[in-house]
Amino acid sequence: MMNDRRQSNIQEKLSQEIRRGILVLATLSQLGEPKYGYALIEEFSRQGLEIEQGTLYPLLRRLEEQGLLQSEWNVEGSRPRRYYMISSVGLEVLQDLITEWQQTVEVMDHLIGGSPD
Repeated sequence: MMNDRRQSNIQEKLSQEIRRGILVLATLSQLGEPKYGYALIEEFSRQGLEIEQGTLYPLLRRLEEQGLLQSEWNVEGSRPRRYYMISSVGLEVLQDLITEWQQTVEVMDHLIGGSPD
């Protein structure tokens, strides 16, 4: 039983590493129009990608510091919200990441799918 628990913990940690690697691509891909953080969390959840606020908000700030996102406060409505949108540099990076992702998926399909080529 202890072995099953240990294996489960290892598997969860490895899954987290994979997810961490795709969060930048996922985030950039969803910011073609301005969105606030919680709306992103809800959208990701609808698509089957769970992400916590404590993960997303630092990521948004980091991407903005890197020039990949831009943001502005909207104080209309019931509460102020910071809306994020991909920058022109972010669009270029996104296109490169999409190409890299597609190439990686293709390689992995061959590696784990057993497709002989």
